[in-house]
Amino acid sequence: MMLQRLAFGSRRHVRDLLIRPLTQAPHGRVHGSSFAHRGELRHAKRIVVKLGSAVVTRGDECGLALGRLASIVEQVAMLQNQGREMMIVTSGAVAFGKQRLRHEILLSQSVRQALHSGHNQLKDMSLPVLEARACAAAGQSGLMALYEAMFTQYSTCTAQVLVTNLDFHDDQKRQNLNSTLQELLRMNIVPIINTNDAVVPPPEPNSDLQGVISIKDNDSLAARLAVEMKADLLIALSDVEGLYDSPPGTDDAKLIDIFYPGDQQSITYGTKSRVGIGGMEAKVKAALWALQGGTSVVIANGTHPKVTGHVITDIVEGKKVGTFFSEIKPAGPTVEQQTEVARSSGRTLASLHPDQRSEIICHLAELLTERKEAILAANKKDMDLAVNAGHLPPAMLTRLSLSPVKLNSLAIGLRQIAVAAQDSVGRVLRRTRVAHTLELEQITVPIGVLLVIFEARPDCLPQVSALAIASGNALLLKGGKEAANTNSVLHQLTQEALSMHGVREAVQLVNTREEVEDLCRLDNMIDLIIPRGSSQLVKDIQRAAKGIPVLGHSEGICHVYVDADASVDKVIKIVRDSKCDYPAACNAMETLLIHRDILRTPLFDQIIDMLRNERVKIHAGPRFSSYLTFSPLEANSLRTEYGDLECCIEVVDSMHDAVDHIHKYGSSHTDVIITENEETAEQFLQQLDSACVFWNASSRFADGYRFGLGAEVGISTARIHARGPVGLEGLLTTKWVLRGDGHTTADFSEHGTMKYLHENLPVGQPLAGQRDSN
Repeated sequence: MMLQRLAFGSRRHVRDLLIRPLTQAPHGRVHGSSFAHRGELRHAKRIVVKLGSAVVTRGDECGLALGRLASIVEQVAMLQNQGREMMIVTSGAVAFGKQRLRHEILLSQSVRQALHSGHNQLKDMSLPVLEARACAAAGQSGLMALYEAMFTQYSTCTAQVLVTNLDFHDDQKRQNLNSTLQELLRMNIVPIINTNDAVVPPPEPNSDLQGVISIKDNDSLAARLAVEMKADLLIALSDVEGLYDSPPGTDDAKLIDIFYPGDQQSITYGTKSRVGIGGMEAKVKAALWALQGGTSVVIANGTHPKVTGHVITDIVEGKKVGTFFSEIKPAGPTVEQQTEVARSSGRTLASLHPDQRSEIICHLAELLTERKEAILAANKKDMDLAVNAGHLPPAMLTRLSLSPVKLNSLAIGLRQIAVAAQDSVGRVLRRTRVAHTLELEQITVPIGVLLVIFEARPDCLPQVSALAIASGNALLLKGGKEAANTNSVLHQLTQEALSMHGVREAVQLVNTREEVEDLCRLDNMIDLIIPRGSSQLVKDIQRAAKGIPVLGHSEGICHVYVDADASVDKVIKIVRDSKCDYPAACNAMETLLIHRDILRTPLFDQIIDMLRNERVKIHAGPRFSSYLTFSPLEANSLRTEYGDLECCIEVVDSMHDAVDHIHKYGSSHTDVIITENEETAEQFLQQLDSACVFWNASSRFADGYRFGLGAEVGISTARIHARGPVGLEGLLTTKWVLRGDGHTTADFSEHGTMKYLHENLPVGQPLAGQRDSN
């Protein structure tokens, strides 16, 4: 272990450096060279991590928070091992020293004196106030030994650097400090920097409370060091999430995601930390000073038990954690602002008359045909860019492409939705008289704010927008960058249609640089996420959205079972359509199950010939391979979604075996039986637990448009809320409305039954029109 001690003076003098005007650029990189967006933080090479007093010390302010430190050390070591240059500015010497000195004082008490004073007096005995510099002197070596032991577990070497005032004000000492740190970084050593608290001047009067640890501000030190060392990123960890637009803890306080130098007049500072003297105002001053020197800054919470273990790595990965300081302010609103505007306008949308919502959708359908030249021109730009880039597979290019035929089909589907919108929001599902003067209704209402994330499929935008309008939901749309030009035009048309009834902002297109995972963190603003895209996209969203329900399916492993009593003509047509019509679709067949009696029959030969003529690559299941002398390559897995002209063929002994196979290897999406035996078919339809189960029909029928829903927001394989192709009905929930005259009261007995004090009528007596749709 390399031990480097350098003289530095009072931390108070370092803080004074921040008092000079921000227009005066500090030493360091050229002004404006900091990262402009969070996503760029993953490119940070040199990183300073500042550990505040509240992060390092325990809640009782005596001793160190070992669990938090262990998590932080693990993250720093991991980043160091990735090839980054890590530096730590730490507090904690005073806290650790106080713990050690208190222990020594207790041990040094005379046993005789303790016995003589009596048990109760010993219990109430108070310890002398410990001077902070003595605590620092006693604690610094132990603090460093702790860091050394922790980093050693990750084969990472550390070095202690104690600094004083002169090291930043004396040119020669400043050069020495810079040279030492550069050499340590070159040797892949993590410098751990602290001020030499053992020699700082006495604390100012009234600045320290008796019995409470007071650790001087390290924010200015971290900022000065980051600029001096030309660090790419400064991560300042404290006991708050970041900056708020009002004091943290108040009802209306909202975390500021990105902070700009011109915004400092618009924020309110809360109380200071339980330890330390810097407070958030000092952090902001230090952060702005570092930002001006060319170092990006993020202030985040390093004490939250659920995020401490990955807060540093999350920040470096560009995730939306804490407050990010940037000198470049985007022209448009933030996604949080878009969500708030969408929710407000969505509530107005929900309150419109059904005819008005229908008018909006019909107008959007008209715009799709009237402005088709502009739409197709924008789509051609996207197609040209995608073809030139060469990274989209043919199936994705097909989804990206629009044509006059597609636009006409879209318009027809939207008009179907407009008709359904007449009977959606506010529909009475149940009406009950619970007393003479109490009437209870269950009515349909919007879910709230929907987030729909879709890949290179611009036709999704008007479809989902129309369904959201019909159901009275606010909508956030996050489309793939491959369709950026097309999505922009389609969104403009959608807002134009919404403007006819003053709800233009109800549908928002997210054009900011937010990652999908960042959007999934908005659990207090978004009510439902609907992914439209590949199975990998759906899986990623389901994994990221820990606090928001996700409607969708992660895989589309669809089966077609050919029974022994199947018709030859039907088998060939259904299998061809299920596999070859659109192999990239989630409702395309991936596994063909064949009854063993069909093997070595003309029907089996015709199936194989048809698949070969359609250039379908065949993978053999284990049983199918055992029946053949020469067979295709055995499938790597029976749970594969090929998404292309490929499929697996497997043999089963009966319809019941087919059901068992599908339950084991399927994804509960869409499964088909081909048979002329009605009894066998009915058993298959009843026993199979999938969202869509078909008899003598192609799996490609699992589609909202084909189901007469006008359009769909996706296909769900969940067991609750909505299942299968989800149209307008799947975007509604319910609420209960009770109308009374104020004279009837209710109480609940200990048995949980309602007792009416003024009425004695049967509970749940239905009214006429219980299923009234008016």
